[in-house]
Amino acid sequence: MSDLRDDIANDAAGDLPFTLAGVRRGARQSIPLALGTAAYGLVFGALARQAGLGLTEVVSMSGLVYAGAAQLVALELWAPSLPVVAIVFTTLVINARHLLMGATLQPWFGRLSPGRGYGAMFFLTDESWALTQRDLQTERRDGAVMVGCGLVLMVAWVGSTAAGHTLGVIAGDPARWGLDVAPLAVFAALLVAGWDGRGRLLPWLTAAIVAVITERILSGAWYVPAGGLAGGVIGALRDED
Repeated sequence: MSDLRDDIANDAAGDLPFTLAGVRRGARQSIPLALGTAAYGLVFGALARQAGLGLTEVVSMSGLVYAGAAQLVALELWAPSLPVVAIVFTTLVINARHLLMGATLQPWFGRLSPGRGYGAMFFLTDESWALTQRDLQTERRDGAVMVGCGLVLMVAWVGSTAAGHTLGVIAGDPARWGLDVAPLAVFAALLVAGWDGRGRLLPWLTAAIVAVITERILSGAWYVPAGGLAGGVIGALRDED
């Protein structure tokens, strides 16, 4: 484990580039993922309209919250007497995985100025994190990759949620249009991109098994942080070995 920390420290010893070229590279790499995000956004926009949210509210939520899974769960809790505490708490639970993601990026992004570092973190999503992590393992590493990726994904997300609300393209069950598989397709693409050998298999399987068991035992979205923490612990032990 100490060797791994030394390698990360050595990689991050110099300043992390943060360039316009990195923005462009991140934008290009995220285009395939943006297509899946857009399909996902159509689902959310249409369901939000059915829940009674106006276009301005939908666009504001997508632009400010910028968390698809949390937004869909919030819709499930939406009611005339708005359960604010339940929505906020559930959103925090679902997005707790971002604490782990941010921690993995700190050795590099901690070298950036506060404006660049925290500004880039606004665009932290599962997709932008995966692409940025992969980029940081290359000699061309550039912190602005996250910004480029995040900008493209945000445009796709906000634009598609607005389109889904305006057009009402989904009547009833999203499965009728085949768009219910969009989130699964996006995460499957991230897994393929993140695969670098059989060493990844045990942490991923552990995370999946713990998440499934937790979902069966506990109500709500506790399976998200539970699976993430379990996989992270196994991954850390594997690296120590």
